[in-house]
Order: sequence, then structure tokens, then C-alpha cells
Amino acid sequence: MSEVPGTGHVIVDRYRLLDALGQGGAGIVWRARDEVLGREVAVKEVRAPAGLPAAEAERLFARLEREARSAARVSHRNVVAVHDVVTQDARPWIVMELVRGLTLSDVLDADGPLSPRRAARVGAEVLAALSGAHGAGVLHRDVKPGNVLLANDGRVMLTDFGVTTAEDSSALTSAGEPIGSPEYLAPECALGRAPGPESDLWSLGVLLYAATEGRSPFRRDTPPETLRAVTEEEPAPLLRADALTPVVEELLRKDPAARLAAPEAERRLRILAAGGSGSPGPGAAASPTLPVDDPAAPGDPATKAGEPGPPVGLPAPGGSTRRTGVLVAVAAVVALLIAGGLVWALTDDDDSGGRSDGKASTSVSVASSP
Repeated sequence: MSEVPGTGHVIVDRYRLLDALGQGGAGIVWRARDEVLGREVAVKEVRAPAGLPAAEAERLFARLEREARSAARVSHRNVVAVHDVVTQDARPWIVMELVRGLTLSDVLDADGPLSPRRAARVGAEVLAALSGAHGAGVLHRDVKPGNVLLANDGRVMLTDFGVTTAEDSSALTSAGEPIGSPEYLAPECALGRAPGPESDLWSLGVLLYAATEGRSPFRRDTPPETLRAVTEEEPAPLLRADALTPVVEELLRKDPAARLAAPEAERRLRILAAGGSGSPGPGAAASPTLPVDDPAAPGDPATKAGEPGPPVGLPAPGGSTRRTGVLVAVAAVVALLIAGGLVWALTDDDDSGGRSDGKASTSVSVASSP
């Protein structure tokens, strides 16, 4: 596989690379010029992780190209648009809208936690983007601060659908294959179960927790320990979220069917962003989310939508047997990731979105840091 010369290089005789916006183990995002339309764009150069077998790299590139094309059908004011997907050097290059601004992770690193009111506004806009994507049959599966852009013009943009999966296509991605950042991964995905829209809502809950508390609730020293925390442990109580606390707690229910429904979550977030109390509306507890194929374990009563499940971290009926089953499931997921060469997506701490210093940031990285 040939190396790309870099600045000044022209991709498919059309997109001239100007300068790098961010770089990580997953690739590079460039500011580029579309020589045909005469406009600046962002171009994501996808690179396979070092040492990945050729067959796995080919499969990775095919999946990313397919998913970029799926993301291109999402048209929403809060979603970074995908303009084109081209192939050069036997790998996909994803051409996207260039958004000038900073990532939420940049802002949190520089300024510390957000106020509950500001976090609610960001959350409402991200949720609107997710609802638009879900309506088009596309899941994001990597909602985190590094993939939220705070544009200079005031927009909040959700970016990097590079690890999404189209709901109507699974030829290249095994059902239940956990892809994304482990500390933002929903419990059902960490256990190898099929994701659904509720899985993105869980990730939004983790994002809101991190935005107000200044730390992720589930990050541990290693990916296996992080996955175990996601599936078994309750997050520490929120100390700074104030009126936002109930929304975050209801998004972080382990049972996907019991999580706060997207319309109610957005309603409450927008009220909080406007300075209100964001109290539950009539019938809010009965608002169902789309179910994930996650049958209750034998002997456990099924949890109804809108009702909290059993306490997390405590043995369910069956005691140590249930806990051992969860541990084995998590271990099996980690082993599968290592065997498939995808542990790279869980351990890459590079922020390939890059720090734009308010000049340019965009849809970046296959696995950027939060």
C-alpha cells in the first residue's frame, strides 16, 4: 500500500489536500479543496492499524466505505454532511462538510465541565441529530465528546459516523460486534448483543455525565475493566448536574427498554436549556423506546418499558451464576475483538479530530479519543 505524499496531493484528480486537521492511529483528516466545485471540504484518509493482516484491512475498508455511504443519506442540520466517498490507494477517502469550530472534548479539556444548562443545550442538539439518523435507519454507535462539534456559528454538530452500521445491511459487520469507544458503549453492545437506537441514547447519557462532571463514569485502566464497569457497575452519583440529573440517570438504565424515550428526553433537555426544571411530562414513564433484541435471562422477570430494572452491580436471582455469566460474556467480547483486529478501535487514544483552535474541525477519525 503506497504512502500518500501529503499536502498538495490531489485525490482522484479532484480533492487537493491543504493541511492536516487531525491525525491518529486510524488515519488523518485533511482540510482540502474541491477543485471541481471550488470549495473547501474535509477529507478523511482512512488507514488500517499497523500490523493488521491484509484480509482484515480489506474487510475494514469495505465496511467503512459502506457505512460512509449509509451516513451520506442522513440529511439533518445537526449532522456533518458526507459529500462523497472515493477510493484511492485501495482504500476509501471520505469527503465531508468542513465545520469550523471546536470539538466538545477540546472545550472540556480547555475550560472544564459545562454548566447543566449548557450541557442540556448540547445534549438536545445531539439528540436531534440522532433522531434524524435513526429515522434514516442509521445508528451512530460512537457518541462521545470527540465526535460533537461546537461550530463557530453556534451550531452543535454530530460527526464521524465512521463506526456506524446501517440497520438494513449486516453483510460485513457481525451482529453484536462492539465497535466504538468502550467507556461510551452501551451494556447490550458490550455483551455482544445487537444495538438499537437505545444504545445511542445510553452513549448520550454518558456524554452528558462527562460534560457536567468532567470525567467519564465508566473509564477504567484497561478496556476489559471498562467493559465490566459498563455492564455491572452503577456510575458514581452526579454532583454538578443539578436538574439535569434525572435525565442522565434515566438514559443510563442498563435495560435498553427502560431508558428514557428520545422524544421525552429531547423535550426535557430543551426545557432545561431554556432555564426550566425539565420535569417529566404526563405519561413520560410509559413512553417506549424501540426495543433491542435482549430477552430477559431465564428465571428473571421481564422489565417493562419505563420501569427501572433490578439494581445493577447486585446479584440477580441466581446469584454468582448470573455474575459469572456476565464476566464470561465480557471476556468473550474482548477475545473476539483481539482475534478480529478490532481492539484497535477500543484502545486508540488519539484524538484524530484534532484541536482546531476555533479554525477548523470536522468529521474525523475512526476511533478518536473522547
